Amino acid sequence: MNLLHRTQELESGGRPVCLAIGVFDGVHLGHQQVIRRAVSDAAQHGGQAVVITFDRHPDAVVAPARVPPLIYPLGKKLSVIGALGPETACVVHFDKAFSQISGEEFIRGLWRDGRPIESISVGGSFTFGWRRSGNVALLEALGRELNFAVHGLAEVSLDGQPVSSTRVREAVAEGRFGLAGQMLGRPYTLCGKVVKGTGLGRQIGVPTANLDVTGLLTPPSGVYAAQAQVRGRTHLAAVNVGCRPTVEPAAPKIAVEAHLLDFVGDIYQEEMELAFLAKLREEHKFPSLAALREQILSDIARVRNVP
Repeated sequence: MNLLHRTQELESGGRPVCLAIGVFDGVHLGHQQVIRRAVSDAAQHGGQAVVITFDRHPDAVVAPARVPPLIYPLGKKLSVIGALGPETACVVHFDKAFSQISGEEFIRGLWRDGRPIESISVGGSFTFGWRRSGNVALLEALGRELNFAVHGLAEVSLDGQPVSSTRVREAVAEGRFGLAGQMLGRPYTLCGKVVKGTGLGRQIGVPTANLDVTGLLTPPSGVYAAQAQVRGRTHLAAVNVGCRPTVEPAAPKIAVEAHLLDFVGDIYQEEMELAFLAKLREEHKFPSLAALREQILSDIARVRNVP
């Protein structure tokens, strides 16, 4: 999949362009049908399927106080989008200036740059542009004027309720990973870069990989059995999600630490993905580092026996 960062970079080679536009956090079942519609249209019309998304959640700019934690970092989102078959993804830098472009101006800009737009696919409730001025009704009006088709796709339902990024976040926050995975169409995973920690795990003989989860959705605090994927290989892991109360009494931000079983190596700055298999226990404060180490070793033994 080709990756662009400005819509002006899009070259169609004269072929019709079939667009899918959205934030697509999590790329859940509803997002997938939007993207697949653009891919299907491109195949039907000999065109190019292009996904337009953003480098951050729009609320990070227009409403910072209510920006939600992201289900996926950008790299994972693009990987999942790419697996759906579009030829190109354009990741627009969402800043204050971009947020002040009206929905109509944005779409006319895409059309004015000389690309033959065949169709635009969005979720039926999708809004965009300054003060949410863009919606399916606006797209349909512009489509009639500029001669492109519009697909405002209805929500996908699961258990009688619509699938949404908000509902996925709620499921993960409640530890309902199976439900989250059903809505995502794949197992829920937590993805991030391995960063340096305090080194305490290594000091007590159970080294951990510390995941950078800044701005990301995390599971409830606790200790989990998980599968960790890094460098293309999968390892069993004992994962602690929480505030490390034994060593961090001031309760700082949430930390995610994974001890990879039977693994030796330096994976700092590598991307790692955690799939949670089972919750082993709640996070506790222990009276000493020796007691903490003993419990971690017990956790590791339990991980080996998780089916």
